[in-house]
Amino acid sequence: MTSPDLTRANIEKIADLFPTVVTETLDAEGQPTRAIDFDLLRQELSDHVVDGPQERYHLDWPGKRAAAFAANAPIAKTLRPVREESVDFDTTKNLFIEGDNLEALKLLQESYLGKVKLIYIDPPYNTGNDFVYEDDFAESSADYLARSGQKSETGDRLVANTEANGRFHSDWLSMMYPRLKLARNLLANDGVLVMSIDDNESANLRRVAEEVFGAESFVAQIAVQVNPRGRHLDRFIAKTHESLLILVRDPLSDAIAGVAKDGRMADEYDRSDARGAFRLLGLRNRNQSFNPSTRPNLYYPLYISPTTGEVSASQHDDFQVEVFPDAPDGTKTCWTWSRDKVAAEGEFLIAEPVGTDWRVFRKDYLHGADGEVAKTLVKSLWLDPEFSNDYGRRAVKNLFGKAVMDFPKSTELMKRLIDIACPPDGLVLDFFAGSSSMAQAVLEANAQDAGRRRFIMIQLDEKTAPKSEGSASGFDTISALSRERIRRAGHHVRASAGVLSTELDVGFRALRVDATNMVDVVASADSTTQAELAGVVDSVKTDRTDEDLLFQVLLESALDLTEPITVEKFEGHRVLAVADDALIACFSNELTDTLMREIAARHPLQAVFKDAGFANDAARINADQIFRELSPETEVRAI
Repeated sequence: MTSPDLTRANIEKIADLFPTVVTETLDAEGQPTRAIDFDLLRQELSDHVVDGPQERYHLDWPGKRAAAFAANAPIAKTLRPVREESVDFDTTKNLFIEGDNLEALKLLQESYLGKVKLIYIDPPYNTGNDFVYEDDFAESSADYLARSGQKSETGDRLVANTEANGRFHSDWLSMMYPRLKLARNLLANDGVLVMSIDDNESANLRRVAEEVFGAESFVAQIAVQVNPRGRHLDRFIAKTHESLLILVRDPLSDAIAGVAKDGRMADEYDRSDARGAFRLLGLRNRNQSFNPSTRPNLYYPLYISPTTGEVSASQHDDFQVEVFPDAPDGTKTCWTWSRDKVAAEGEFLIAEPVGTDWRVFRKDYLHGADGEVAKTLVKSLWLDPEFSNDYGRRAVKNLFGKAVMDFPKSTELMKRLIDIACPPDGLVLDFFAGSSSMAQAVLEANAQDAGRRRFIMIQLDEKTAPKSEGSASGFDTISALSRERIRRAGHHVRASAGVLSTELDVGFRALRVDATNMVDVVASADSTTQAELAGVVDSVKTDRTDEDLLFQVLLESALDLTEPITVEKFEGHRVLAVADDALIACFSNELTDTLMREIAARHPLQAVFKDAGFANDAARINADQIFRELSPETEVRAI
């Protein structure tokens, strides 16, 4: 009943590929377990004899190995539903998870593997101060100095200014590294990762992200103007921007869409016909490396009607003016269209006289056949005023009446990311949710284009600053403030949607990372007396509900955590049915054969019960037999 052991899974994969590198070692309890001989594995992956560690280009820091281990190590945690904090719990497809995002990401590995279209994060910027995410591999300054070789055996420091140059960067990278490794697993093949960062760690964050995703997955570092006035406390240069680092899961996929043309770009479409506004683009390829020698099939004459300016691939009737794709100085180049394309789509060509010559153009329309506005590649500099921090604070103030968060990201900035990286049916994940600017942006984007995007927000139950507006407004934690923002944003979006309001999903299921629902039984069978047996029969903690158990089962079964759940009564027992009977669970005591028959008659894919719910072994065997007879396709489990 823990999250998946990714190390075990990786060992099994390597064993399938290279069985000769598999060996055995002893685990913490002294039991033999499968392991990998890394020297043999290095040899398998090398084209020469490997004598020892080889120098290579990579990012390294003290604590990196522990951070990698932290990503793979399983945890005995689960997600518990919190109905009273949720909105539209039974129907929503959105999630808000409160807890450490490293643990939450581990718990989501099965249910959302390869399903997330856009991951956006705004991690805590590393200013040299302590940060909240204190993972197990955190250590004292003294331990760090000794381990990293910055202190001699006599205790003297070997490197100057170690606090600034070493430990803070290392701890921050150790915090980010396992989270990025787990996040990569959740991205769809055409998924996009976007990370907000300032100058302190932008170079390191890019390096570590490229190591996790592959250097070829890096797309761009976009500069976003978030403070047009500049920060007056900066030295030498007043910084006005922050960076967006963008990576894709698969560099060969169409992961990022263009943005709709507007403003001056749209003004270029200054002509129109029955189909709509268009601009003229020259049909001649201006790149002189494309010429009759390199592209002979694209060097041919076109024929123009001097009366109408129409263009044809053949000479006939009024089409008598012959034109070749030659530059004004006589250099021979090529057309960008083939003869066949001209013949098929010649209606979109037009010729105009330029001096004594004729030039051939193609019509480039502002709107496509489906009415969608033409798009252009995203630029690497974003100066839009609505992307600034002032707009972020204004969005929060509009909902709460005051700026209860200091530096919330602009929802307009978040919507731009959604526009280029998340289609109307995509899933968005933000595991440093903060005040959930991204969640509000998803709701607003869906209201604008009738989309069905979903979100997963993850936020630590971090305390609000004692003298902050958020604390003064009664919010003890950032996660509480974040949930309230989604509630208010959802109410506002629905109120503004008019007739479409009933179609919008503005709710969320609130979940909380918590210890496993199962009792930690540390006593072995041999050390348990007869008198103690009754106390260790039930493996479930006494304070857990059947819904708590159900969500742990959903995680283990790799089912979406927003699947619809219906509660029914069978013979006085609460029965939970998930996703139209894909899974039926009953965690009651005193389970009967009649109850088993009623559930089996529904033919669920999975049927799950509490082990202690069976009166004895015979009752459990009878249950298996009933399902074998009535619903042999059902997987029957007991927890």
